[in-house]
This record gives sequence, structure tokens and C-alpha cells, in this order.
Amino acid sequence: MQEAVRLIFARFRQHGSARQVLLSLAAEQMHFPRPSDGKRLVSVEWTPIRYRSVISILKNPFYAGAYAYGKSQKRTALVEGRARTTYKHRKPIDQWEVIIKEHHQGYIEWSEFERNQKLLAENAYGKADGAKSGRGGRSLLPGLLLCGHCGRRLKVVYSGRAPGQPVYRCELPNQLFGRPRCIIFGAKRVDAAIARELLRAVEPMAIEAALEAERRHMELQGERRRIVELELQQANYEASLAERRYAACDPDNRLIAAQLEKHWEAALQRVQGCEARLAAIETPSSTTPSPDFVGLAEDLDAAWNAPGVTMRSRQQLLRAIIVEIIADYDQSSREIVLKIHWRGGQHSELRVPKPRSGEHSCRTNDEAVAVIGAMATRWSDEEIAATLNRMGLPTGQGKTWNASRVSSLRHVRGISSYRSAEKNGEWLTMSEAAVKLGVSNHQIRRLIKQGILAADQVVPDAPYQIRASDLLDERVTMAMARKGRPCRPNPQNQTSMFSDI
Repeated sequence: MQEAVRLIFARFRQHGSARQVLLSLAAEQMHFPRPSDGKRLVSVEWTPIRYRSVISILKNPFYAGAYAYGKSQKRTALVEGRARTTYKHRKPIDQWEVIIKEHHQGYIEWSEFERNQKLLAENAYGKADGAKSGRGGRSLLPGLLLCGHCGRRLKVVYSGRAPGQPVYRCELPNQLFGRPRCIIFGAKRVDAAIARELLRAVEPMAIEAALEAERRHMELQGERRRIVELELQQANYEASLAERRYAACDPDNRLIAAQLEKHWEAALQRVQGCEARLAAIETPSSTTPSPDFVGLAEDLDAAWNAPGVTMRSRQQLLRAIIVEIIADYDQSSREIVLKIHWRGGQHSELRVPKPRSGEHSCRTNDEAVAVIGAMATRWSDEEIAATLNRMGLPTGQGKTWNASRVSSLRHVRGISSYRSAEKNGEWLTMSEAAVKLGVSNHQIRRLIKQGILAADQVVPDAPYQIRASDLLDERVTMAMARKGRPCRPNPQNQTSMFSDI
């Protein structure tokens, strides 16, 4: 029981949510004692942990070493002409009738108990004042952004086709008074800018935090092992007790003997289950290696964008470091001005350019545009598309290139098109050079790789361009004159395999 209580408080420090504590402990098949004889509280049974078990421990001041009396009250209301009294309405801590701190040794300090109550109150969405806790979703800053004009908290809405893009806007003045919204802006750019600022701020402490996380990870592993060992010890005792009861039973009492045999078998099955869980902890699977906290600290961006990291985890990390963010709009520079209030009293300002009308996030990479501009006057759209695909440069929507998409981008950007009639014969493609020399493309490519034939590329992986005058070079002519054997620049340097014949 003691180890289970300590593990609950440790998991709450890690997750900050009673629901997440329950999910993590339930995934580990943790059992929790529950009275099996009603209010007498003489005997208990071990059952899978429940939410009420977790929340009752987190809200009970007894585990913080305090004695409290008068924590709840009764309320009487007139319902349908009759007085109806309800009980067990919780009162705030400052209204408790009796509270004696440090009355006995607790599992946590009183200051930590107060922090836990504050966090639990914030987790009750819609019932607490101030910033809400991270509850997941597709935006990073819900509950943290405040309007720089009216001071109200910005809300998250989704615009466009389903599922929609998250947008932050000041909604209450419009809903309550019919006034224009103070500010509205997209969430994608602002979330990315705040994430970069967060990683820059925590980078000096990353290694220290990684070591602390590794230490806590080892402590949690030890606590899990200790709990399973205690459960195994309890299961062995219950199995031996069931065995003694079955052995002491009169064989003539068949019904009683059969019932005792069932209890014994159930106890043995529980022993086997505890032994299997303990063996799994002692010999971890090779497919789930222990996390490399130091390696993650050295690459914070990869750790932040890792597939296993949920938006809820990012939100909770952000709220552990940032108190609130004041958002305003600078019309002269068309920038979203974000004043970040860090925990500890520090403040910083961040400016994020607001996209202009018609500008969207599905923009083609500048590198891809540069490649198209460099190749457009010499190559066709089909060859440009093949080059971009070989270079691994996608379109603005993440698709592969084809001739129509290259043509559309050239039309939008005003890039001149490829025209074969404008070729004056000074530059040739590899196929044109092969036709002129009467050889295959493979032989031309081999001459280029060996350095015999000079060729240019606009960008790496682009098609080769060969100057027509270079085909008349003496080395090229000699290589083409050698028939029936590979084209090598210095055949005299080759050693014959049959030199003695």
C-alpha cells in the first residue's frame, strides 16, 4: 500500500493529471487494496486500480502529514415545496474547521499538496479561473494567449474544410457586444515560433534535465519492481493460506472442498501472474530499449517533434515554463507581437510575420523554385520534373512533380519556358550527342564519368549539357575509334592476364 501511494504521487509529478496517472498504472496492471467487508474495514482484496482510488489519495491531506476536520458541509434547498438536504459538499481549504499541519509523517510536503490541489482545480476544465491545463488538440497555446487590447483570453476555432486549421481569435467582444474582433491570426506560424523560442530557452538546462529524468525513470522502475514484489508476497501468502484451508477440510464435505479448491486455484493463478510481471520487469524486452535521455537533450528539436510525443505533453511542458503570452498586432510591420511572461519574472518579445492576403502555408520550396528557374531555359518541363523528383524536392503540397505542375509554377512565377526552336546547336543533350557520334547514351555517360568528355549540370542530378565543340576533342575521338572494348583513357597502363603467351 505504501509503495502504491508513493508511485501515485510520483506519476502525478510526471504527468500532472489524475487521468494520465490512472492510464499509466492500469497499463502496468497495478492492483490496489479495497475493503471487502463493507464499513468494518477488517479484510481487503486487491482489485485493478480505479480513478477514485487515485483522486482520493491526491486530495486527502492525510498523505501530506496533516490532520483535518470539517472538510465538507451539508446544503439544504427547497425543491418542489420540500426541504432537501445534500451532504459531502467540499469546502475550500481556508474554510476547514480544523487543520493541523505536520501532525504526522506524510508522503509529501504540504507545499506539494497545495500545488497538487491547484493543478487538479485547473484540470477541471470550465470550473477554474486562469489558464487551463494542456488537454491535447491540434494547437499548442490554448489558454495561454491573452488579447493585448482587451485582456481577454483568446479562443481556438477551426476554419476551412474539415478538420480545419486552428485559429486564435478574441471572441468574447464579438459574442457579447457585437463588436469587431480585437485580433485574429493563424495558429501554425505562432505555435512554431513559440516552440523554437522554448527550445532555445531550455537548451542550457537540457543536459541537467536529462540526467534528472533518467534518475526519475530509474526510481519509477524500482518502485514498479517493489510493488510487484509486494503483490507477489501477498499472493504467495494467500495461496499458502488457501492450501492449508483445503488440506484441513473434511473430504466428506464435497461442496466446501470444491469451493476451497477453486479459491486455491485462483490464488495460484494470481501467483503465476505476479511472477510473470516480475520476470518482465527484470528482463526488459529488446524491442523496447531504455530511452537515451542525454541523446535527446543534445537534439531538442528531434525530441520535440518525435512521433511518440503528443500535443498534450508539449502543452504541459510549455505551461511548466511559460505563465502567459500577450498577443498584439503591429499594423505598420504586419507582425504578430508576442510578449512572453516566463516563470521566474523574465519577459521577452517575439515577432511573427502575418501572412498577406492570399498567402498560404503550401508554398513551394525556394530551392525547388531556383532549380526550375535555372533549368527552364534549357530543359523541358518533363526533364525539370524528373530532376526535382530525383533531388527529393516535393511540391508545396508535398506531392511529386510532373510537367503540368512545373508549367503551372512557371506561369505563376513568370519564368520563361523551354523552347526547342531557340537552340542554336552550341549545347547538346546527352541523347543528341550520342546521335551525333553514332553511339549509345551509355557510352556517352561513361565518357563523362571518366572525364574524357566535358559536361555541365545546372544542379546536381540535373541532365548533362555537352558543348558541341567538345565532341571534336582528340581524346573523345580516340575513345570512339576503339571498337569492341571498353573506352579507357590509357590502355597502355593495363596489364594483360596472358602476358606469358
